Amino acid sequence: MATSDKDLRICNKGHQYYKSSDCPSCPICEKERKPDSEFLSLLSAPARRALEHQGITSLQQLSQYSEKEILQFHGMGPASIPKLRTALQEEGLSFKN
Repeated sequence: MATSDKDLRICNKGHQYYKSSDCPSCPICEKERKPDSEFLSLLSAPARRALEHQGITSLQQLSQYSEKEILQFHGMGPASIPKLRTALQEEGLSFKN
């Protein structure tokens, strides 16, 4: 049997989970706080946290940034940009030029 590099952790809410990275995020808590709708629900947890950390919780706020600026946020990857661009276009908005 192979030895796992993952450590058992317990979050502040008492959830037990295994993780190999230094990331302190509890995957159970992240799943519970994922929105059911709106554009943030389209994103991975790191990308969602990146926007929330910057105070971006609406498409109107997102439209005040360029794609280049968004990609500089820690946790935001290039796979999220097309999802964000589509969400903006559906509301008649776009990224800042």
